[in-house]
Amino acid sequence: MADRLAVDGDELKHFMKLLNKSSDSLKGLRKALSDVTVTGLGTDDLDSACEDFQEGWKYGTEQIGEQTESLAKIIGQCKDSYEEVDKALEEALGKGRHAKSGSAE
Repeated sequence: MADRLAVDGDELKHFMKLLNKSSDSLKGLRKALSDVTVTGLGTDDLDSACEDFQEGWKYGTEQIGEQTESLAKIIGQCKDSYEEVDKALEEALGKGRHAKSGSAE
């Protein structure tokens, strides 16, 4: 069974780092654009449409950032749980092998 199930802890760590980096990039982008104003681009309708877009975009990127952070945290918890179960299983199988070989003598 162990031959069919494999989890690469280093890959999970790398994936978590990428998710956190993405979230940080979104935060930086939102901060950089927070002072950008839309007034004076053109007509009042265009200014209003740009303002609406900026508000919606800000909300959307905040949600993506929060979900990305949550996903990174969940992946970390899954990785830790997997490693804990894997270690316990390895120890149990080792005890089972030892008991089996001891009873054969």
